[in-house]
Amino acid sequence: MKAIPTNIPDVLILEPRVFGDERGFFFESYNRRAFREATGLDPDFVQDNHSRSVRNVLRGLHYQVEQVQGKLVRVAAGEVYDVAVDLRRSSPTFGQWAGVSLSAANRRMLWVPEGFAHGFVVTSDFAEFLYKSTDYYAPQHERSLLWNDPALAIAWPVEGLPLLKPGDASAPPLSAAQTFP
Repeated sequence: MKAIPTNIPDVLILEPRVFGDERGFFFESYNRRAFREATGLDPDFVQDNHSRSVRNVLRGLHYQVEQVQGKLVRVAAGEVYDVAVDLRRSSPTFGQWAGVSLSAANRRMLWVPEGFAHGFVVTSDFAEFLYKSTDYYAPQHERSLLWNDPALAIAWPVEGLPLLKPGDASAPPLSAAQTFP
């Protein structure tokens, strides 16, 4: 496994070793030892999630203010543009975002640390999105950050307006959002 830093050093792109031949391919989507060696991190994952969405669906930007989650995300089918926003006020990258294309073809993963809002938009006909999290989903602690906040200026590759759930469409901007110390 290879770890590639993004413009926010704590957010990492991970490339697994892929073994392929005329029969297809094989790769370890997660190996605790390999992850630790590549990143210096040893998260304790407690939950795996799987979603399927159609083109132009934007999920996010989500985070939990308690039971804070780190996430290791990847795409099993299709392609998404994945974004992490630093919500740690004490961080030199507070309010900055990192974005990367994740797809079944490139097999890349993204490590989104605790203290970040996370979201993605589907750029293929559909996408199946998988992620491991370091704490359990807690709806009472879930928050959303406005996906198109001008202060963030995220360069979402969307066609017109994305398909959003109502709570994401009316989420607060960074200036009014609950953040982390």
